[in-house]
Amino acid sequence: MCGRCSVPVCGCAGQARAEQAERSECRARKKQRYQYLEELVSSRERAICALREELEMYKQWCKAMDQGKIPSEIRALLTGEELNKSPNSSKQQRSIKAEPRRNEPEPLTVLFC
Repeated sequence: MCGRCSVPVCGCAGQARAEQAERSECRARKKQRYQYLEELVSSRERAICALREELEMYKQWCKAMDQGKIPSEIRALLTGEELNKSPNSSKQQRSIKAEPRRNEPEPLTVLFC
């Protein structure tokens, strides 16, 4: 007899083991899913921090230009030179494709993550 029913040999023990194994697998999948989501959130937070730092750098550049100063990084971008101590040296450079307007220089090279 099993504890679940009054039938002497019913197979409930096998079902109980199967249910227990299924619950265990479910817990493992749930743990793995939460771990994946934590890693995803962490990577997004790092990306946001990098973008905030880049935005702050651009704000500083704008303030300097408002004061009539041209930051060396911008000057290097305009002349096509590379700076050794560029804060964005590890970032990829992509050119902005735009239709050239009259009497304007070539499009600037913009740095992206």
